[in-house]
Amino acid sequence: MSSSSAQLAESTSSHEPSGLTVAAVARRLGVAPATLRTWDRRYGLGPSDHRSGAHRRYTPADLARLEQMRRLVIAGVPLADAARQVKDQDLPVDRGTVDVGSAERRPGGGRVVAIPGGTPGSRGLARAAQTLDGVACRAIIDETIERRGVVWTWDHLLAPVLIGVGQQWQNSGRWIEVEHVLSEAVTTALSSAVRHGDTALGRPVLLAATEDEAHALPLWALAAALSERRIPARVLGARVPGSALIEAVHRTGPAAVFLWSQTADNQDHDVLAQIPQLRPAVAAVVGGPGWTEPLPDGVTFVGDLTEAVARLARAAGE
Repeated sequence: MSSSSAQLAESTSSHEPSGLTVAAVARRLGVAPATLRTWDRRYGLGPSDHRSGAHRRYTPADLARLEQMRRLVIAGVPLADAARQVKDQDLPVDRGTVDVGSAERRPGGGRVVAIPGGTPGSRGLARAAQTLDGVACRAIIDETIERRGVVWTWDHLLAPVLIGVGQQWQNSGRWIEVEHVLSEAVTTALSSAVRHGDTALGRPVLLAATEDEAHALPLWALAAALSERRIPARVLGARVPGSALIEAVHRTGPAAVFLWSQTADNQDHDVLAQIPQLRPAVAAVVGGPGWTEPLPDGVTFVGDLTEAVARLARAAGE
């Protein structure tokens, strides 16, 4: 059985009453659910599993047709022609899925990003980013956050794809446009999740990157995860000068300050030692692979998003 069919069988037996929903297929293919509905309405490539009193669901044969449709579209075939080819073909269900392999070429698709052990959602997100489909990227991220929460989405969907795209750029010097589309979709989705927590009460948590650090996406993931627990966060973003961070502490009286550093060259121990000792006390927390020991007294290092949320939640009195 192909991986696509095996995944469908597992989902059907464990989670779904029959077949896959529109949202599930969209995640696997890396397209927006609205795209699948359009393909159904215009070209008749919709779910064929009809059950009385239930929503229609996609069968393994439906999924095979849609995977081929996606291949043809990426290769530049016009939608109507691609749909006609797919409907005219007798596609076997037991065939290789559109997987994301390492340094592999496919017709019209260019090199694809490697995500070893990636989930169907992460492979779908990688395909959407590869074709510069920001709308589909955002739809996949939003739907996963709604179903799974921010921490799971970051650990199992976003981080693997961001790492894969970054490695592709580092190895080949290509795909900067893919990274930009993906980063924009991630930032927009996570910042939208943060806005849902605007009504949260209590002392805020300040989230910033060091003065020379350009990476800010982990800050938005942390802010969104804190918002799920109704802990207010203020994202100062990348490249925050030490003087500006200290001023922000005086201005907001936060429960904690979190400082991110991606590389050792960008860490800043001096600014940590300068965080004002207010009453109530301000917890100092750092994260990212750039920090090295020893840290100033009273500063806590966290190794992942789950640990960061837990530590900052304690500082905020949760």
